[in-house]
Amino acid sequence: MKKNVGKTDMIVRLVLAALALILFFIVNKWLGIVLIILAIILVVTALTRTCPLYYLFRTDTIEKEKKE
Repeated sequence: MKKNVGKTDMIVRLVLAALALILFFIVNKWLGIVLIILAIILVVTALTRTCPLYYLFRTDTIEKEKKE
């Protein structure tokens, strides 16, 4: 699959995954499970730099190189 997640998007996804992991220990059991699943999805999409939803919407957040 082609990469479609830029550096800034990757960092945001990792920070949100960390917040979801922290909230896992604070909230109740069922919401905690949902947060862990969300955190796993965010980490996988950040590390592989591919997002299936971006393919559906035909977009990406990778910065284009400027040609001089």
